[in-house]
Amino acid sequence: MKDLIPMLSNLTFYLPIIVLGFVVLASAIKILREYERGVIFTLGRFSGIGGPGLFLLIPFIQQMVKVDLRVIVLDVPSQDVISQDNVSVRVSAVVYFRVIDPERATIQVENFMQATSELSQTTLRSVLGKHDLDEMLAERDKLNADIQEILDSQTDAWGIKVANVEIKHVDINESMIRAIARQAEAERERRAKIINAEGEQQAAAKLVEAAEMLARQPESMQLRYLSSLNFIAGEKNSTIIFPFPMELGQWLKRNGGKDGPGES
Repeated sequence: MKDLIPMLSNLTFYLPIIVLGFVVLASAIKILREYERGVIFTLGRFSGIGGPGLFLLIPFIQQMVKVDLRVIVLDVPSQDVISQDNVSVRVSAVVYFRVIDPERATIQVENFMQATSELSQTTLRSVLGKHDLDEMLAERDKLNADIQEILDSQTDAWGIKVANVEIKHVDINESMIRAIARQAEAERERRAKIINAEGEQQAAAKLVEAAEMLARQPESMQLRYLSSLNFIAGEKNSTIIFPFPMELGQWLKRNGGKDGPGES
C-alpha cells in the first residue's frame, strides 16, 4: 500500500505530459486525400507541397494550408449589362475552374474563390457591353469563349485554370420582348416579299426566254394556239375566245388590197 501511493503520484505527474505528447503527435500527423494538397510553411516561409497520403509536420515549426484541386463550379450572380445598342439586360453565368498550382493559389492571392468571383463579374459586364443584344442571344458560344480566354489569362498568376464559362440567362424586360417580336414579324414579312419578288423575276425571265424561242420559229406559235384551244375546251366553258394570229391578218390585208375591185 505504501508503494502504490508514490506510483499514483508519479502517474498523476506524468499523465499531462503523456497527453500533451499524444496531442502534439496527432497535430504532426497529416493525411490528405487524392484531390488535396498541403502548402507547408516552415517558420512562416514556404517550404514545399505535401500530400496526398500521410506525412508529418514539425509541431510549432511548420504549418499547413490545405487546397482542393477539384473543379469548382462558381455561380456568377446576375449582372446589369447595357449592350452596345443601349439595351439594358440582366445576365447570369457559371464558371468552371480549378487550382493547378497550390503554392500560387495560397501565396499570390488572399482568397482565390472571392477573387475569381469578382473578376468573373467585372469581365462578364465588360465583354457583353461590347456587343449588341442580337449577338448576346445568337452568339453565346463566341461570347463564352471570349470570357473564358480573358479569365484564364488573368487568373494564371494565381495558379488557377478556367476550364469553361457558360452564360445561363439573358433576361430582357417585357417592352423589349414585344419590340423583338415586332422586329421578327417585320423580318418575316420582308423575307416573304423578297421571295415573292424573286419568283416574279424568275417567271418574267422564263416568259422572255419563251417569247424569244417562239420568235425564232413563228410556226410554233400555231401549235401554242392549238394547245390553248385544247385546254380551254377541256374546261367546259360556254364561250371560247379564238386567238387570231396577227401574221394572218397582215397577210389577208396585203392580198385583199391587191385583188380588190378597185385594183386593175
